[in-house]
Amino acid sequence: MSTEAPVALTPPLAAVLGRRPDSRRIIAIASGKGGVGKTWLSITLSHALARAGRRVLLFDGDLGLANIDIQLGLMPEQDLGGVIATGNDLGAAVTAVPATGFDVVAGKSGSGALSSLTRQEVAALRQGVLDLSPRYDNVIIDIGAGIDTTQLILASTGGTVLVVATDEPTSLTDAYAFIKVAGKLMPRPDLRIVVNMASSKAEGERTYATLRRACESFLKFSPPLAGIIRRDNKVKDAIRYQTPFLTRHPHAEAAGDVEALAADLRKPPS
Repeated sequence: MSTEAPVALTPPLAAVLGRRPDSRRIIAIASGKGGVGKTWLSITLSHALARAGRRVLLFDGDLGLANIDIQLGLMPEQDLGGVIATGNDLGAAVTAVPATGFDVVAGKSGSGALSSLTRQEVAALRQGVLDLSPRYDNVIIDIGAGIDTTQLILASTGGTVLVVATDEPTSLTDAYAFIKVAGKLMPRPDLRIVVNMASSKAEGERTYATLRRACESFLKFSPPLAGIIRRDNKVKDAIRYQTPFLTRHPHAEAAGDVEALAADLRKPPS
């Protein structure tokens, strides 16, 4: 795996982030590469935490290709684009998801308008999420794929960052790159690996071991394994019908895997 960092961490970026509060309730879900099931995992994890009695907010932080509302079949009255256009408080875009128990701040689906926000504007969104977080037990941020400044700013909340990867070489390389760059920006980062679409638990363990060895060799850092989600054809079915996976297929193998991930994340820090 390449050891080159594609993003330079300049002092202005650190300055824009400002303070880093204690935000352990916030869980950012990131990936270097698209197509690894990150948004599906964000939705399903939010649902699993809500089913366990947690108050959960899901924030669509994919500012270029927001689609959480599409996967959930939602038509929110207000979305992130409207909040930015009107200057309203981020709370104005909070929408309850019927029959799931969690809330959503939807992005502006079908538009790339938010992808051109400045660092300061993205940092203001980040602060809006932090300001909303005391109302919830967990805030899940679905971050767009990649490792540019937008992703780094939204990931730098002081909370847990789940880096989603599959067994594809490009996914592993890009996940490693995200870990390298984010690790330089965040003091004492809580970066954990989720292997998605694994053919089996054993194969997921091997995929994780490959990524861990690269991190240990080049970064002197060993990110822990948060969970393994097995490949399940029922995932496509739920997305096609715009229905939460745990509603449509609550007994599927992948559903159990996400429930186990949620249970582990609910444990108090040691």
